[in-house]
Amino acid sequence: MLKKSKNINKQSLISGIGGYRQTKEYYNQWSEDYDQTLKKWDYKAPNKAVKILKKNLSYEIFNALDLACGTGLFAEEILKKFPNLIIDGIDISSRIIKIAEKKKIYNKLKCLNFDKRFVFKKKYNIVSCIGAMTYSKDPERLIGNVKKIINKNGFFVFTHRLDLWKKQNFINILKKISKSWKVISVSNPILYLPKNIDFSDKIKIKIVLLQKY
Repeated sequence: MLKKSKNINKQSLISGIGGYRQTKEYYNQWSEDYDQTLKKWDYKAPNKAVKILKKNLSYEIFNALDLACGTGLFAEEILKKFPNLIIDGIDISSRIIKIAEKKKIYNKLKCLNFDKRFVFKKKYNIVSCIGAMTYSKDPERLIGNVKKIINKNGFFVFTHRLDLWKKQNFINILKKISKSWKVISVSNPILYLPKNIDFSDKIKIKIVLLQKY
């Protein structure tokens, strides 16, 4: 059993926490001070991802799905640029979902594991996965699942840690999916949690923007 929220060992974020149950419990316990902690750590990935998306959009967007949405940090940022966007979200943590609901920024929210097969009746212009690719056991399969729920010419924007990028040979994964996706942008490495003593300048991320053919 994990300790109470304020005493959670967030250093375990580096190793990806564990399996489905451990991750769910971890984020349930962390939910109370999730936003405050990430602000202290100077977490800017949602803002940076939205800037890249805005720069590269070629048409007006209407709806989006936020995978592993957390409390809605990415949704808050994208709605600043696209205030009429209708955005749905899914997350593994029921407690974090409740916090997101209180913000009234999502159209619909579901408690789901984004790394398992998911089915939605509608398709989206944009799918996001910001700060959560770490928890995907099979990123190539995840990208394939996203393909099924995204419109033609739709965008998939996600972040991925540079250490895992190298370990998983992510460049090869992008080559494998090239028949279905155009790589619009791959950012230079940027700091992930610069004011977290364990991450600081040691662990960086890349932001990737794909467009479905």
